[in-house]
Amino acid sequence: MPANASSPASAAAPSPIHAVVADDFAAVNRTIMAQLSSRIPLVETIGQYIIASGGKRLRPLLVLLAARSLGYQGDRHVTLATLIEFMHTSTLLHDDVVDESHLRRGKATANDAWGNAPSVLVGDFLYSRSFQMMVEVGSMRIMDVLSAATCTIAEGEVQQLTNVGNPDTDETAYFETIQGKTAMLFEAASHSGAILAEASPEQEAALQYYGRYLGLAFQLIDDLLDYQGDAEAMGKNVGDDLAEGKPTLPLIQAMATGTPEQAALIRQAIRQGGLDHLDEVLEIVHATGALAYTRARAEEMADRALAQLEALPASPFRDSMADLARLAVDRQA
Repeated sequence: MPANASSPASAAAPSPIHAVVADDFAAVNRTIMAQLSSRIPLVETIGQYIIASGGKRLRPLLVLLAARSLGYQGDRHVTLATLIEFMHTSTLLHDDVVDESHLRRGKATANDAWGNAPSVLVGDFLYSRSFQMMVEVGSMRIMDVLSAATCTIAEGEVQQLTNVGNPDTDETAYFETIQGKTAMLFEAASHSGAILAEASPEQEAALQYYGRYLGLAFQLIDDLLDYQGDAEAMGKNVGDDLAEGKPTLPLIQAMATGTPEQAALIRQAIRQGGLDHLDEVLEIVHATGALAYTRARAEEMADRALAQLEALPASPFRDSMADLARLAVDRQA
């Protein structure tokens, strides 16, 4: 393991949002360690490295908060939260190979450190382990939700891949893509937590849509920060999406509202990829108000998420979910 890696148990230091489920979160960390066990040392090494590389572990947190907000008192939510984290981690391993990424959260990606083939195969291991844990949870409805989510996530990733280098991608196609590749796992996390807690139909639907809107808000802000964020805080370079030729909302909106010359330059930048036009693109997305528009759409999604929480009883868990929706649009990384 590279010298700058930490153990999975030390990753994702508790924040105020995590505090109300601190004991549950500690149990998730212990379960992660146990479930990473493999007779193949490289599986454990890469799995521990990527899981320990940082992040807020928001998806497992959603499981814990959703279940506890409805009074769940068992322990299967810990297994459920862990398998959601494994599903997420496996997508990160695969995404970094597809995107040919070298940096994630300020550290070398697993594919940069060990190569593409081991990264893909360990991602497959984590996906497989997550399905083993689904069986342990013992709910066919949860298995139905999560297995469907894996298909949707894969479709979203393929849709994003087909959009690369395509300046004709519109806002509708963009939202379809981020709903699949990002928001779907947020939605599956909160939805499955509600099912585990035997929510009423109204509460189950509310938690499902809460996760969806929260995931959309997070992805919108991620795409915004790619053009105005702090590289050190984000752990990746400003302009990475442009370098990969990804037509995200700031570029789509800038092309829609800018001058023909501005739109033509962005179209060229998307087709070519790379950073040759980064300075000009940064100037255009600011001048056209495209970043402000993207933030407004993110705030709209966060407000929708907050509205769903009205279906839940008052509790510290619901308060933390409200704080999480606000964090989605207030963060800088």
